Amino acid sequence: MRLADLVAELPGARIAGDGAVEITELVYDSRKAGPGSLFFCVVGEKVDGHEFGPRVVEEGAAALVVERELTELAVPQVVVEDSRAAMAPLAARFWGEPTAQLRVVGVTGTNGKTTTAFLVREILQAADFRCGLLGTVKQVVGGVEKEVVRTTPEAIELQRSFRRMLEGGDEACAMEVSSHALSLHRADAIEFEVALFTNLTQDHLDFHADMEEYFLAKRKLFEMDTRVKIVNVDDPYGRRLAEEFECVTFSAEGADADYSAREVDFDALGASFSLGAMRLRTALPGHFNVANALGAFAVAEAMGVGGDIAAAGLARAARVPGRFEPVDEGQEFGVLVDYAHTPDSLENVLRAARRISQGKVISVFGAGGDRDRDKRPKMGRAGAELSDLTVITSDNPRSEEPEKIVGEVASGAAAAKELELVVDRREAIALALGRARPGDTVVIAGKGHEQGQEFENGRKIPFDDREVAREELRKLGTVV
Repeated sequence: MRLADLVAELPGARIAGDGAVEITELVYDSRKAGPGSLFFCVVGEKVDGHEFGPRVVEEGAAALVVERELTELAVPQVVVEDSRAAMAPLAARFWGEPTAQLRVVGVTGTNGKTTTAFLVREILQAADFRCGLLGTVKQVVGGVEKEVVRTTPEAIELQRSFRRMLEGGDEACAMEVSSHALSLHRADAIEFEVALFTNLTQDHLDFHADMEEYFLAKRKLFEMDTRVKIVNVDDPYGRRLAEEFECVTFSAEGADADYSAREVDFDALGASFSLGAMRLRTALPGHFNVANALGAFAVAEAMGVGGDIAAAGLARAARVPGRFEPVDEGQEFGVLVDYAHTPDSLENVLRAARRISQGKVISVFGAGGDRDRDKRPKMGRAGAELSDLTVITSDNPRSEEPEKIVGEVASGAAAAKELELVVDRREAIALALGRARPGDTVVIAGKGHEQGQEFENGRKIPFDDREVAREELRKLGTVV
């Protein structure tokens, strides 16, 4: 595509140089620049992409998108106010505006995004809609599973994935939309058909100044021209959205809403609830999953799926990897692995575990390094108040001292009935499993589906809570 044609509709853009140059690829990573590529000089927190201009030109980049003209470089340059903000509309145009044809459902919120997106996809697939998936656990593009680097990829990868979905036969896409993606313009230029809000609780305050800024980032999804907006009115921020926008509402607490769950029952196999004259079932336990199921059901109906078909798809939907996932090696107590890494999500998971446990609840959790420190004692408080034995350990310490993080989490655990501080995560899991008795339930929280543990300087070691739990359970089984 000619550079001039690519940027023709980008407001405020000016081409310095030959607009007739052909663009064959879009890149923002200097290591991927090559002949025919358009390189975006993005200004980040630590690195200014303009510094890589000379290198990418040497590699054959055909043109640059810049915020200030690099006059020493003899290549065409698209001068814009914000290089990052230009990425989404240019990527959408380059890939032929794929979301004009793909029915995209965007799910945002603090907790429940992954499960709700999974459920939406399962229900749509049951209704014979080929549906892609973009989320925290995995991507499914044209029926092919791919690894995930971040919840919402950069705009170039997003738009490329949408095009590949269409080429692979997908008709729809269920995607998680993070606050980072909304703040950093990754989700711009997507034509969402449905937007759904799950809830908002403390998280990412290392990135957002406060809860209000965090909310306003999420709100950006609702400012877009979506056909249907769906919100959880059990959440105060959801109620704010319902007051500001015309929304379809849902409530797992039986509140007055378009979709309101009544007569909720739980058992070891999941949950069931009444919705009007229908009785719905999900294999996902916990009250928080009733909310996720309601949201997904509302999305399906908004997209034209009949209630009976949606109910059948919901009932057949499998558990999401790393979300309240059981680990069974024949032991006489329950073991559940969950991604819960906020005070609210940890509380929800432990309350759900309490409902199904026949004995004590034992929790193993920590908090990530280089992230919101204010939530650490709140995590400790949630775990201590809802567990019979609280084991605080390391999560992803990154550049921080694990012992320090464990101490900050433990500072909120004054209410603990029994408290153990074990910095090594494997040892902590082994201790919790070794203390469990028949009928108890062990909840290992914080990492869920993750398969590595992050340390200083980006060092990452293989670590999967599910596999570690299996290994330690097998060791227990060999003890005579």
